[in-house]
Amino acid sequence: MEFDMSTTTIRLPDDLKARVAAAAKHAGTTAHGFILEAIAEKTEQAERRADFDAVAEARYARIVATGKTIPWQEMRGYLEARMAGKAATRPVARKLAP
Repeated sequence: MEFDMSTTTIRLPDDLKARVAAAAKHAGTTAHGFILEAIAEKTEQAERRADFDAVAEARYARIVATGKTIPWQEMRGYLEARMAGKAATRPVARKLAP
């Protein structure tokens, strides 16, 4: 598989450069490979966080629009039962009293 590559220059403090070199050696890779992997991991983390935030915002907007939600105690009981391998009926969203 061939990738299009472009060059980007980064300046690293000497102490960080040495730490990267040591970590790369320990991981059995080059400093370049180590840096690429670290950038890819950080990028994926940021993308997952953005996706998580978007889902959370959409869910909150739905709660605001409908006024319906599931009380935490009910959801927690459901999740704990599922984690324990027990059959559990999923709670239904409803309007909560103010």
